[in-house]
Amino acid sequence: MTQNDALVNPGDHFPAITVTPVGAPAVELAEAVAGHFAVVLFCRDSWCPYDNAQLRAFQGASEKLDDLDVKVVALSVDDEAATRELIAKHDLRFPVGHSADAAAIHEVTGAFVNADPAYLQSTGFVLDPDGNVIVSVYSSGAIGRLLPDEVAGLVDYVKSQQTS
Repeated sequence: MTQNDALVNPGDHFPAITVTPVGAPAVELAEAVAGHFAVVLFCRDSWCPYDNAQLRAFQGASEKLDDLDVKVVALSVDDEAATRELIAKHDLRFPVGHSADAAAIHEVTGAFVNADPAYLQSTGFVLDPDGNVIVSVYSSGAIGRLLPDEVAGLVDYVKSQQTS
């Protein structure tokens, strides 16, 4: 596993990362969610049962997150075919990027990377509508990841503080 001391911390502007969603052209992630609260999930791969559970949980919470104007985007190093199967398996309706370059993502975010085979360890970010990081969650292994109910509670709290 490799490590980078340049972690993305709360208050930092989320770095420029290009994501290629299944069946769609590549987009710059921060631009795609601009003006909304957002959750960015880096997944280990479609084979990971913890990633599968996390993605299902975020899909299951989509109504609650939509009500809070929270967009969800995920990405992994899986190729397009494997990512397409993952989306179909869990009926995911948020964008899931494929073919991510683990080393490049590591360089701009500090996400942990498994060396062989190369994949991103679970990493999650909650962004404000301006693209600034509210929370960053880095895992060095299979467990330790964002949960949709916690994200909803955090966004609800942040919004309540803005109107107070």
